[in-house]
Amino acid sequence: MSLKNLHYIAVEGVIGAGKTTLADMLAKTLGAHLILEEFEENPFLEDFYRDPEHYAFQTQIFFLLSRFRQLQELRQVDLFRQKVVSDYIFEKDRIFATLNLSEKEMKLYDGIARLIEKEVPRPDLVIYLQASTQHLMENIRKRGRPYEKNIEYEYIDALNELYNRFFFHYTRTPLLVINTDEIDFKHNEDDYRDILVQINQHTGGTRYYVPKKAR
Repeated sequence: MSLKNLHYIAVEGVIGAGKTTLADMLAKTLGAHLILEEFEENPFLEDFYRDPEHYAFQTQIFFLLSRFRQLQELRQVDLFRQKVVSDYIFEKDRIFATLNLSEKEMKLYDGIARLIEKEVPRPDLVIYLQASTQHLMENIRKRGRPYEKNIEYEYIDALNELYNRFFFHYTRTPLLVINTDEIDFKHNEDDYRDILVQINQHTGGTRYYVPKKAR
């Protein structure tokens, strides 16, 4: 699966996995259009981390519609001429909804999501950055975003478990799963180059990459 033949790549991972960093690096390497989650635009996010029970539904619906609007814009892009890299897939929204919403809220969410998800284009490749909860928490603390200061270990741990379960069963597109606990592709050029090699060697289906130093 050559990089030059991939027109739409999506990078995924739990909060703190480095998906935005990798998406940005890939976009620069490929000269691709970059689509990033607009999490800082969500007016409910900081309130959600402070009081999840009261702000989960508003937060989730904002993200759902924001992601839909962004990915709908891809329909206006000629993907054979303009490559695209994003730092999320549309289906990830349901992972958060499953964790955060009550049963009644989930039914309403499902009704909205099912109406719009069939209109969203699929990536040619999804890259899932897998990491331990401890590694994710370290990254979250390092970057020091104010609205993330109240995120608890238990929340990230539960989210990490849901992500791993989701991608274990994921078959909608080719998938590359990369263990990132012992690599630093942002600061180590060799680590980033290894990821590019793994993408180029991907032949379809699901491929797992565990760097030697992570074994």
